Amino acid sequence: MKRRKFFQLTSAGAAGMAIAPSCSSSAQKKDEKDSGIVINEVVPDYRDQIKASFSVQNKKGANDRVVLALIGAGSWGTNLILEAANSGENILIKYICDVDDTRGGRAISELEKIQGFRPIAVRDMRKVFDDKEVDGVFVETPEHWHALATIRACQAGKDVYVEKTVSHSIFEGQQMIKAAMKYERIVQCGTQNRSADYALTARDYIKNGGLGEIVAVHVKELLEGPVPFNVKEDSPAPDTIDWDMWLGPAPKVPYNVSRNKSWIYYWDYSGGPVTSGGSIHQLDMARLILDNPGFPKSAYCAGGRYFFNDMRDIPDYQMTTFDYGNFVLTLETGECTPYFQKEGPEVRFGTIYPKWMQNATRIDIYGTERMMIAGRMGGGWQVFDKDEKLVAQDKGIFPLKAHILNYIDCIRTRKQPNGNIVEGHNSSVLIHLANLSYRAGNKQLLFSPEYETITNNSEARALARRTYRKGFEINQEV
Repeated sequence: MKRRKFFQLTSAGAAGMAIAPSCSSSAQKKDEKDSGIVINEVVPDYRDQIKASFSVQNKKGANDRVVLALIGAGSWGTNLILEAANSGENILIKYICDVDDTRGGRAISELEKIQGFRPIAVRDMRKVFDDKEVDGVFVETPEHWHALATIRACQAGKDVYVEKTVSHSIFEGQQMIKAAMKYERIVQCGTQNRSADYALTARDYIKNGGLGEIVAVHVKELLEGPVPFNVKEDSPAPDTIDWDMWLGPAPKVPYNVSRNKSWIYYWDYSGGPVTSGGSIHQLDMARLILDNPGFPKSAYCAGGRYFFNDMRDIPDYQMTTFDYGNFVLTLETGECTPYFQKEGPEVRFGTIYPKWMQNATRIDIYGTERMMIAGRMGGGWQVFDKDEKLVAQDKGIFPLKAHILNYIDCIRTRKQPNGNIVEGHNSSVLIHLANLSYRAGNKQLLFSPEYETITNNSEARALARRTYRKGFEINQEV
């Protein structure tokens, strides 16, 4: 990635990026004093399988066409695949796959105009995986399908762009890494800010001591709202949808239009406001700016349904505190703040910075000398000293196109992508810990970064273990 120099009045610097560490140990012990919980001291086996690069046997030349497919043709999936088709990178979109026949029409008609070929509409993603001509897929399904679709794609020899949050549990993320490494498949996570060059200059500024020592990081995702919700009655599934396939790994339940169209409000399909609103974007960006720290020692989440006493599973507000030992990271999410706004196009594609005070998605980084405020999706970053004195800044643009182009380039070169599955998993673990803390009754969870397990709360550990319907299992061996 080509990086620009950032404008500043103090200092400049550069640094590299790293992938997750590896370690090994095995035993068994009673962990926290008086907890009564016995944990297996086993380092997750995916760590020994991580590869910095893949073999070049499947490398495609610049003039070789890349054949892609979309799995999950909702509004965002449609936007992504049209962005890819317009990239001018000698690609062909061959399939539009969705279990719902009412979706995908816009993507198909627009793609036919762009590429002169009408994509094939299919319901079952396995038909896409069986086509040896397909090089890669975009997995844009509800979250409960992300892991299984990615693993199946890797097993079929396809590269993957998978939407955030990439997994529905810690175990799923681990298995996705194993599949990517075993089958040497590119897995680009939909954490687009990994392709924002200004995020790297922010990282470099901090690594060179521009803020002093980091003591606190505050990540926000405060959406407009509150949003009312009225759950509908169960009904027969319409002929236009394969409801059983839509449910996939999730529990078998009767068709309900609320579950189908508002799946983000149900734990079976979603990670709640910490995922559905997009907080994973700025959480992952914060980790990148901090040079990709590993896992926290503990997580504590408080929240609830404060505005509507309805039948939604998820809270409308959450505040989570993660203890990293030498600094604290907080994640504040919700949909009950109509006075906060996300960056508009004038910020995302222009040269102006967000209005930080009521920016819905900002990152505040407090150092012992100065503070940095960063914005996702082209928001850029600025550093302030006493009396609001601006001492450094850098701006960018919405990095979606750059992220898609990086995925396509990695399909050709077999290099690891900017949003690789290892860092996608590392960021997703924070999301899962936040939700597990909330669902276990707003309890502080002690976490073992070495073993990736909760050590002090049996209820949270039980919630972390997803069960899968027959035919949709994610097994230990991928």
